[in-house]
Amino acid sequence: MTVSISTLEVGQQIGSAIIALTRQDLVRYAGASGDLNPIHWNQAFAEGVGLPGVIAHGMFTMGAAVQLVTDWVGDPAAVVDYQTRFTKPVVVEDTTAQPGEPGAVVEVTGVVGAIDTEKSTARVDLTVMSAGQKVLVKAQAVVRLP
Repeated sequence: MTVSISTLEVGQQIGSAIIALTRQDLVRYAGASGDLNPIHWNQAFAEGVGLPGVIAHGMFTMGAAVQLVTDWVGDPAAVVDYQTRFTKPVVVEDTTAQPGEPGAVVEVTGVVGAIDTEKSTARVDLTVMSAGQKVLVKAQAVVRLP
């Protein structure tokens, strides 16, 4: 599906996504990103520095959330700006004893927040929740559309 600026309306929903996370996902991301901070994989260390447990990387959460936008627009290069504020950590429980069970679930919904027809861009406002709390606020992606 090709999204066109002429078919959009402010307030229009672009969709939603459920992202299931495991600690294995965090270890994979740590290796790929080079962020090997033990708060992302070691329960005792995370609790020792005052966290409620192992937490997902903020950039991992941010990247996973914007996937909703790239899937909707059909071209990752159409995203010309993306920013957010981190408000709460995504705590990822240890589920190694229950294979296939997520350690955390992140819920993402997107709504067209603004349209600039002169620039042929639309701003998508994302709501990103985990465990009933907003984990990202002011999560906004600007996309350039035909």
